[in-house]
Amino acid sequence: MRRIGTGAVIAAVSFALSWGSATAEPRHGMSIFGDLLYDADFAHFSYVNPDAPKGGEFSQIGPNWILNQSPLTFDSLNSYILKGNGAMGAELTFDTLMTRSGDEPDAVYGLVAETADLSDDGNSIVFELRPQARFHDGSPLTAEDAAFSLMLLKEKGHPLISLTIREMAAAEALGPHTLKITFTGNQTRDLALLITGLPIFSKTYYTTHDFETTTLDAPLGSGPYRVKEFEQGRSITYERVEDYWARDLNVNVGRWNFDTLRYEFYRDRTAQFEAFKAGEYLHREEFTSKVWATEYNFPAVEDGRVALLTMQDETPSGAQGWFLNTRRDQLSDVRVREALGLAFDFEWTNRNHFFDLYLRSGSYFENSEMRAVGLPSPGELELLEPYRDQLPARVFDEAIEPPVSDGSGKDRRLLLQANKLLEAAGWTIQDGKRRNAAGETLTIEFLNDSPTFERVISAFQANLVQLGIETSIKPVNSAEYQERVKVYDFDVMSRRFSISATPGVEIRNYWSSEAAETPGSFNLSGMSDPVIDALMDKIINAESREEQVQAARAIDRVLRSGFYWVPHWYKASHNLAFWDVFAKPDKAPRYSRGSAVTDKRGVLDTWWIDPAKAQNAPQAEQP
Repeated sequence: MRRIGTGAVIAAVSFALSWGSATAEPRHGMSIFGDLLYDADFAHFSYVNPDAPKGGEFSQIGPNWILNQSPLTFDSLNSYILKGNGAMGAELTFDTLMTRSGDEPDAVYGLVAETADLSDDGNSIVFELRPQARFHDGSPLTAEDAAFSLMLLKEKGHPLISLTIREMAAAEALGPHTLKITFTGNQTRDLALLITGLPIFSKTYYTTHDFETTTLDAPLGSGPYRVKEFEQGRSITYERVEDYWARDLNVNVGRWNFDTLRYEFYRDRTAQFEAFKAGEYLHREEFTSKVWATEYNFPAVEDGRVALLTMQDETPSGAQGWFLNTRRDQLSDVRVREALGLAFDFEWTNRNHFFDLYLRSGSYFENSEMRAVGLPSPGELELLEPYRDQLPARVFDEAIEPPVSDGSGKDRRLLLQANKLLEAAGWTIQDGKRRNAAGETLTIEFLNDSPTFERVISAFQANLVQLGIETSIKPVNSAEYQERVKVYDFDVMSRRFSISATPGVEIRNYWSSEAAETPGSFNLSGMSDPVIDALMDKIINAESREEQVQAARAIDRVLRSGFYWVPHWYKASHNLAFWDVFAKPDKAPRYSRGSAVTDKRGVLDTWWIDPAKAQNAPQAEQP
């Protein structure tokens, strides 16, 4: 299953802005709806070991990726444009104005920027940059570089960035270390925080290099790591920058402990797993329930050299499923889309393929207090009532949930319901095929780049065929998959999105009418609904967390009534396997899930190599 971490460049810092006081003044951090957890003079985050030793290598199959990155291959070291397949981990080479706290749902603290000062009217913000900030070549990182980077991303960056920051009117350097951001007046309150998480590029570097071009030349960065070596499409290694200018800042103490970070790329899941067993990489998050249940019994597990760890996940699981492209004529009718959902037997699939390890997803805010349940609350009704004439009546009833089958794999009751919906939509059985009045056949193609996932699609496909729907699976390589998804050239495809604990302006990339027309957005279903657009504004501009929860539940009801996806499954935990050479802090950062930088619960940036476990290294099994 392809996974997109919203904690990546955009969503990791998308929070409505609050100083926690009535008077705006320069502060060392920003938070939502209240005060910061850490004072200005804090020594380090509470979930790190400040005495963690540096050294060794961390290698993995990347569990998260951002923007144009692909988990299967790469042909570019530029992750911030639409073109190409970027290499995972490239964001580690760039610093940002601020960095997020992993034990708060919605706070960022100064990195390149020492302080931030929001104007009284909220239409501008001034950052004071640390004069010691440096790029990897020793050149100073200045306000001019930061201003240049933000305007470059707005004009030429990946659509997921440029679309989100469009209400940033200007970024300008008031001095070598003073950056002013001005907004249009139409900005959402979280835009200032979002900007703090964007990469800072060298203006000098990009006067001689074309930002819009895919390249295998490593750009000049300023972050904790830089590119060391790579083999295109197979692996890339980043090395820790020994003289990293920010290594002793409180936001970095106890972090970035590995000398090298290596990402491995395999096009086949079986090959991935066999490579892990052979010790070709050290850390793996297991996403295949069958493998986790039945195949972690090889010798290195049995003798303790490979450790297995299940980490509970208290953050939103988001939305995983088959997304139905409403831009296609045959999927434009909501009755057709609802019928497709009735044909997927989750209960049979979970038992026969997943060892009953999963729960059914049903919400775009799964595993979250923002999930709509039961009848609408008074707060939800207040938001929905103005649109009653534009919404299906069922939005005001019990929240729509996925059907529960009898587990037979071919639940006759559900298939009969699907048949009625298809007939009502004008698709009747003619000569054994589902056709409309014009004689056109109802066809569905599943775009797929994972051979191991075909077994799940095939069971779903069998029920669709029984309904008279002509179906096929289109296997493609990773590069073609990426390109077709960017331009929405598919009928049905699988994806997982994780919504942040405090949704902000990034949700427009998932559900807005504008995103539906923007290549490279996350609005895969092509939903375009003025009610959804209006409710997103309520979420983004909520004055309190309770208001935001009510607005999220309201939009969840509307989204679910559109049947834009066939929801999959989730589990509120992570299954990790790793060669037992690591040590980790006693406390995990609760809110780091989904971050492309910190990966799962701070593994990448807070663990370290334990010298006492050297005997567990893969080479120890060699004769």
